[in-house]
Amino acid sequence: MKIKEIKVIVCSPGRNFTTVKIITDEGVYGIGDGTVNGRELSVASYLEDHVAPALIGMDPLRTEDIWQYLYKGAYWRRGPITMAAISAIDMALWDIKAKVAGLPLYQLLGGRSRDKVMVYRHASGLEISEVVERVLAIKETGVEAIRAQVAIPGLPPIYGTGDSTDTAALKGRGAIVPHEEVWATHKYLPLVPKLFEKVRDAVGWDVHLLHDVHHRLTPIEAARLGKDLEPYRLFWLEDAIPAELQEGFRIIRQHTTQPLAVGEVFNSIYDTHTLITEQLIDYARVTSTHAGGVTGIKKIFDLAAIYHVKSACHGPQDVSPIAMGCNIHLDVAIPNFGIQEFASYTEQMFDVFKCAWSYDRGYLQPGEVPGHGVDFDESLAAKYPYKQAYLPIARLEDGAMTSW
Repeated sequence: MKIKEIKVIVCSPGRNFTTVKIITDEGVYGIGDGTVNGRELSVASYLEDHVAPALIGMDPLRTEDIWQYLYKGAYWRRGPITMAAISAIDMALWDIKAKVAGLPLYQLLGGRSRDKVMVYRHASGLEISEVVERVLAIKETGVEAIRAQVAIPGLPPIYGTGDSTDTAALKGRGAIVPHEEVWATHKYLPLVPKLFEKVRDAVGWDVHLLHDVHHRLTPIEAARLGKDLEPYRLFWLEDAIPAELQEGFRIIRQHTTQPLAVGEVFNSIYDTHTLITEQLIDYARVTSTHAGGVTGIKKIFDLAAIYHVKSACHGPQDVSPIAMGCNIHLDVAIPNFGIQEFASYTEQMFDVFKCAWSYDRGYLQPGEVPGHGVDFDESLAAKYPYKQAYLPIARLEDGAMTSW
């Protein structure tokens, strides 16, 4: 069996996705997700111009060798664009391998370690009372883990609190430019404990509560917040600080027992090494689209298992249903699974991406279809062409740039 053709398709059934389809000379094909939100065309170019031509004629079953070929052979290693391209190829190759074996992907990863995959859903609002109502509504659907976010009074809604600005784009200076949000740490820090006091009082202690800081604090600010939230026993505090400086988590760890999660912007095992080996985090949030596909994140989770760190794959709509399928197969197979983020998808997205995986009352199942269980309707995708859009950026009240 040889790789005969590689297609790269960028479509936008509600938002942009970069999809790879690898076709073999025996007619078996696999698909993968290489979406980097706001940089979809960069990944497509990397794949079309540099990756696809080099892989024609290779044996698609040599997944590890091809992964190493793309990683080591590029010389300029890592980075979100390179790793998303590798991820897309790797997912498609595992899809082919499992189809050839006639087995669902999780069986090639060691079989089931659990019967179902717990997810968390998102609740947000402009006021605390609104968030409480939404948390209670989600709880009624059977969900046992809920992320709660609230807007800062007196400031416009930011990511995760009001109407989504996740792919917002504005016309300005003669071009499409990112939407700008406003952030104020000193207004945020006293607000969050008040939010979780009200939410915990409303839902009791049987619901897991989570919160996403979105990389906006310094280590000592995050330590203070973690300490203030300890009475409400959060499942985790997510992305408390920008994680380029992994050592910053040492400061947080010294001051709070609040469980910590990070990793959705990581793209290799080296981004997690210090955090995992020093047990500075409790959950690794890497995802198959951004951290090297099935091969890449399996390496990370295997390392994490030794150090009592659990998985928590990133799973918003800006990873496609293909990546979600791969995540679920890994979730069900690995011994150190923690939780899976799940924002679901629109009807248009499910029309383009046909999924064997399923969701019911707070839990996901991978399905039993050979491969990772997600197919792609190319003809329908062609009806949803790429639309230029960007993630927002954030500034402080004085106009200075800060982490979004």
